[in-house]
Amino acid sequence: MNEEVTRERIKWLRTEIERHNDLYYRQAEPTISDFDYDRLKRELAELEERHPALDSPASPTQKVGDDRLEGFISYRHRQAMLSLDNTYNKEELFDFEKRLKKIFGDEPLDFVIEPKIDGVAVSLTYENGEFVRAVTRGNGTEGDDITRNVKMIEGLPRRLEGPDTPELIEIRGEIYMTLEEFQRINRERAERELPLYANPRNFAAGSVKLLDAHIAASRKLEVVLYAMGHCQPMPFTRHSEFQELLDRWRFPTVEKYWRARGIEEAWKSIEELEEIRHGFAYATDGAVIKLNPIAQQQQAGATSKAPRWAISYKFAAEQAETRLEKITIQVGRTGALTPVAELEPVLLAGTTVSRATLHNADEIARKDIRVGDTVVVEKAGEIIPAVIEVVIEKRTAQSVPYVFPSTCPDCGTTAVRQPDEAAWRCPNPICPPQVRRRIEHFAGRQAMDIEGLGTAVVEQLAERGLVKNIADLYRLKEEDLLPLEKFAQKSSENLIAALEASKSMELWRLIHGLGLQHVGVGASKDLANHFNSLEKIRTADEETLTAIDGVGEIMAKSIVRFFAEEENQGVIERLIESGLTVEQEAKVALEENALLLAGKIFVLTGTLPTMKREDAKALIEKAGGKVTGSISKKTSYLLAGESPGSKFTKAEKLGVTVIDEDQLRNLLP
Repeated sequence: MNEEVTRERIKWLRTEIERHNDLYYRQAEPTISDFDYDRLKRELAELEERHPALDSPASPTQKVGDDRLEGFISYRHRQAMLSLDNTYNKEELFDFEKRLKKIFGDEPLDFVIEPKIDGVAVSLTYENGEFVRAVTRGNGTEGDDITRNVKMIEGLPRRLEGPDTPELIEIRGEIYMTLEEFQRINRERAERELPLYANPRNFAAGSVKLLDAHIAASRKLEVVLYAMGHCQPMPFTRHSEFQELLDRWRFPTVEKYWRARGIEEAWKSIEELEEIRHGFAYATDGAVIKLNPIAQQQQAGATSKAPRWAISYKFAAEQAETRLEKITIQVGRTGALTPVAELEPVLLAGTTVSRATLHNADEIARKDIRVGDTVVVEKAGEIIPAVIEVVIEKRTAQSVPYVFPSTCPDCGTTAVRQPDEAAWRCPNPICPPQVRRRIEHFAGRQAMDIEGLGTAVVEQLAERGLVKNIADLYRLKEEDLLPLEKFAQKSSENLIAALEASKSMELWRLIHGLGLQHVGVGASKDLANHFNSLEKIRTADEETLTAIDGVGEIMAKSIVRFFAEEENQGVIERLIESGLTVEQEAKVALEENALLLAGKIFVLTGTLPTMKREDAKALIEKAGGKVTGSISKKTSYLLAGESPGSKFTKAEKLGVTVIDEDQLRNLLP
């Protein structure tokens, strides 16, 4: 590579890395994997090392990625908040020890090994024991003030007490979202036919930077603390002592960390971590290896962007190559046409994957995804199988670009697309899959919870023309059901009884069951509790709706549009005629001491014998308790079922009371 070519390559790499830094740190929407990003940075670092005349202090290899945004006040860290050098290679990890031994001699070094948490870096400042500020990493020198949003995180101490409390300390860690909470939010978005969030890390990053703290609070962020910045005076001499002090101060800390003498021992700890990490509440993508003695950390020092006394070893990304056999289009209950990749089955992260999301037409075009391509599939955030990229070199000469259909694949109606939406939609309200999915949604557990009205039954009712909308359900008779497959007298009677029982369901369930676009469970409860009447909701204007906390302009427009449609008005009138609950008594706020579990914090783990987790959570919250996703010393009870995992171990370590389902029932009114 001649000097001019090298110069151009370095220029391109710097521009490309800065672009990805902006996508990752500021927009929380990365378009490449961590591995590919690290590969770009490594290539740039190697070129700069071989050509020192082309080096520059402004290069992304010489500085920390900057997450600062307009709209936030920035604060200077008292001690620089650096990033970590990382490696995917065992030999390079062992070289890390060799570099340290040049400073400290051949004696085995004392290391601490911790999970590398895939979250958003944060620094908490405590002055005279009082929590005063939370700041993002920013550019390493100063970061954005996110104190309002961090104060919403449950389990974070507001005051430190004890003889070891410094006058001033910066405590560093990661803000994250549990996989369980992330799945809950994506389920609600799927119900509202909104694009799904890709992974918990990106969503947590976007959430901590929300200017509306109430919305941030509704997303139930968590935090884990594990590192120290500036500290005055210093009450400990080793990092492991600092970890013990974090526990005494009742901070949420890493589920497990290891002490090791030498890098060989450290490697065994890393292997153990890789085996158990999927049981943690947070996503982990590697291990962090640190020198334990604080004096040695200070002696080793740091570069402009990373400490020399620590390194992260990153686990291989869980990806696989496979063939994209075809692209199918799913029609949702609001008519959204969603493309799905049908794959040649491949083993990925312990499960066989045969389908993956393609998001929308724009995403297919941006990645130039074609039928017959070899594609890389990844479980983004260990949850949603997604097509990451096309292996272009394996594309055949016969390959042709994919053309997104202009008509609904089920009813043939011309698809439409609103200017402010990414999705194409079928506007035909009697499109068969839309009808089926609206009824399934209405009967689902998060709506009217009609037992016996599952997918197979709904399909038969729709195929026979017995049900064309949700109001038709309440005209069904036993003789209509008896001819259905696997239906007999008893099952017919049970379904009719379940339909009758659903008429007395809470108002919020009916609102959610109607299937208004952008209106999930939480918004349905807010609407019910604000208006206490379906009639008042259906006659409310946009201004009245947006005055409700949690209802934005887009949701308000959707609500007004839904109730203005003549067909929907007719369905609602028939539901009212059928005797469904359309009003509720205004709720009277209870005094906190009238709630049996007021002030109690619960964590749920494992499979309960008779209850679903959502039901247990609802009972606890109804009695005034709180349910969080991770164990800390502030946790009152761990409700444990079968296969409880690492939360059980941590509860025992922290002395948290562990109860089973029967004991929970004894606590309830």
